[in-house]
Amino acid sequence: MTEVRVRIAPSPTGPLHLGTARTALFNYLFARHLGGTFIFRLEDTDQARSSEAYELDILNGLHWLGIRWDEGPGIGDEPERGSYGPYRQMQRLERYTEAATRLLAEDKAYYCYCSPEELDAERKRQEAARLPARYNGRCAQLTQADRAAFEVSGRAPVVRFRIPEHRTIAFDDIVRGHVEIDTDALGGDLVIVRSDGSPLYHFTVAVDDAAMAITHVIRGEDHLSNTPKHILLFEAMGSAVPRFAHLPLILNPDRTKMSKRKTQTAVAAYREEGFIPEAFVNYLALLGWSTGTEEEVLPLAELVERFELSNVNKAGAVFDRERLEWLNGQWIRRLSPEDLIDRLRPYMEAELAAGRIDWLPTDGEMRALLPVVQERLPNLSAVGELIGFLFVTDVDPDPDLIVPKRWDVATTLAGLAAARRIVAQVGEVSWEAEEIESALRQLVEERGWKAGDLFMAIRVAVTGRTATPPLFDTMVALGYERTLARLDRGIDRVAAHAADHN
Repeated sequence: MTEVRVRIAPSPTGPLHLGTARTALFNYLFARHLGGTFIFRLEDTDQARSSEAYELDILNGLHWLGIRWDEGPGIGDEPERGSYGPYRQMQRLERYTEAATRLLAEDKAYYCYCSPEELDAERKRQEAARLPARYNGRCAQLTQADRAAFEVSGRAPVVRFRIPEHRTIAFDDIVRGHVEIDTDALGGDLVIVRSDGSPLYHFTVAVDDAAMAITHVIRGEDHLSNTPKHILLFEAMGSAVPRFAHLPLILNPDRTKMSKRKTQTAVAAYREEGFIPEAFVNYLALLGWSTGTEEEVLPLAELVERFELSNVNKAGAVFDRERLEWLNGQWIRRLSPEDLIDRLRPYMEAELAAGRIDWLPTDGEMRALLPVVQERLPNLSAVGELIGFLFVTDVDPDPDLIVPKRWDVATTLAGLAAARRIVAQVGEVSWEAEEIESALRQLVEERGWKAGDLFMAIRVAVTGRTATPPLFDTMVALGYERTLARLDRGIDRVAAHAADHN
């Protein structure tokens, strides 16, 4: 059996996209599952839009996800790996020139001298006649004298690859099944080299896949219509045609094609938000692929073990952020205390830098909070919202939020004053969640209040927020003295606000 060789070939013209990351992952899983080779190749011929920053974003994003390649370009001090290089297209230009020259010599390609104006006029004529847009073959049979005349006039030609007419290109797609596309639908003979000598995508991808002995091309469904062109190029070059697998598109929640206007598409943005790589790669794997079981929380090694291209769905995969957050929470729960503290530290440092907290908690303080925090984190960046109030000198609660919906100001002031007295009686020595809760619930029962009303007033007074970890654990974390001080401030804020509005 031929060794499986697959590749991911991003263009560094933008940050790592969700779709590119998912495609890279499926190639990686397929190669690892079958003991094959996973190749990283940079399609960097678009020099106007390519940038080193985008290249680094793609490389760092794939590394963050745990996707490592067996062959690829040298990065930083790391040397190039693999015997089929170079793995950057800009370093392979001579190979494209050689391949184009060979196709020209075999009359499988030809020089086309049509000007942009002539091509535009022909396109408009076809539109007016309601004909499909296609090259009319004007330069397909030029004589040597015709070409010489164009050269004398100063026209720089492109190179067009001959697309046969009235032929059906058929292939068995691993995901989509049997596919047939008529060559008459491909738009006529294909430009493979620009007039400045630079090669175009369809040509370079076929040349590289052939030269690197790629056995399986696993890519997005949006490339399906390109596959007949690539098959024809493989055949013209005398190369083996790889097998194809076209993955379903990733869709917005409204089932439209994913766009950054409706969905965040940059992987780096999710990393900054505090999604962890174990969860993110797990989620990407489930975008269009099924395990065949009800299990969803799967580490990378298990994904490798289970992955089969035959279980990839044909239908588009809807990006569901709520499901991603749920899965992220599941993975956060699995982290060891030390690991979680290490991962949370940069987010607390960001809270400090932004002025949202006044000091950085110690590892010991963080460890003490993990029992109430770890179960509630949808992502790591939420830690500031959850516990930031513990690391500020004081809070300035909104008096309108302190007053519960079913209470008026007078009831709120009476409730907070009574709660303050009860909390003070608990005392510093007995400062435990159970002791505080028991005392306050007894107060509620005696006064005939709803527990939720009193507890919400206390919560906002001592934290400034309506949502926090469990109230009594929060009060324990704050400490006896700070809890009393914040209750006092809350009472003062409600009283002052009431006085200003009377």
